[in-house]
Amino acid sequence: MTAYATKLIEITEKHAEEIARQWYNNVKMNPRTPSYHKMPEEEAMKHAMYFYRNFGKLFFTDKPFEEAQGLFSRYAEERWRQRIPLAEVIYALTLMRRHMWLFSTSQAVFVTPVEQHQATESQSRTILMFDYAIYVIVEKYSEFMRAEVEEQLKKGKGKGTLNFWK
Repeated sequence: MTAYATKLIEITEKHAEEIARQWYNNVKMNPRTPSYHKMPEEEAMKHAMYFYRNFGKLFFTDKPFEEAQGLFSRYAEERWRQRIPLAEVIYALTLMRRHMWLFSTSQAVFVTPVEQHQATESQSRTILMFDYAIYVIVEKYSEFMRAEVEEQLKKGKGKGTLNFWK
């Protein structure tokens, strides 16, 4: 797995901007990510490139969950402050993973049967990293929502419906 993983990480980190641009072009037009449609390109690209450039650190750490917590807690907090709905955040992250794989497969560097086998093993590890990311993001959003509900209740806004997006 290491040789393939190294190739995947090298390609991802080396071409972070190109992959991020493909991702951005997708999220800015995708009907499942309307909050990203109005986000400035530079800002959206910055988030995707940060992930792609740090993918190796996340992939090869001995403590991937802890690394994911650090990386994606910050990511979740930034998206929360932008008031991007959780479903869109998760879908945008899914698209990040997809574009990373699409780009690496388009490079045709994993052609031998051994490389294809290693690709399958690395894909499992990558999916695990994204599973951790999703968990951390949902956990952070839940924390922020609880805090906001508590704040609204303290201010007496708990009568009727709660407003998360104002």
